[in-house]
Amino acid sequence: QVQLVEAGGGLVQAGGSLTLSCAASGRTFSSRAMGWFRQPPGKEREFVARIGRNADIRSYADSVKGRFTISRDNAKNTASLQMNSLKPEDTAVYLCAASRSQVWGTSLTDYEYWGQGTQVTVSS
Repeated sequence: QVQLVEAGGGLVQAGGSLTLSCAASGRTFSSRAMGWFRQPPGKEREFVARIGRNADIRSYADSVKGRFTISRDNAKNTASLQMNSLKPEDTAVYLCAASRSQVWGTSLTDYEYWGQGTQVTVSS
């Protein structure tokens, strides 16, 4: 069992930055890939970024590549998403997720545990 709690959302002007954090409880955190997803208003949840168990591999959605950076600290059971050069279209609820065991994917079904989400609003 893994429980996830996000923090760090808020209101920011376009061009600004925010860092989201995800605190995890449970002994299996370090054995799972971690992902960040977002759900814009009135739209479906979409993949943003993922990071391997040992932080050795990362991948990003094209829409955030070069602007967002995902990281994790297994000693502290945390994952983070550094977001720079934010745009109004980045406005969404951001959720962190822990993958199913041995799975490395970008689909919603590849992830077993989800946080409640944190709101990010980017004003123009």
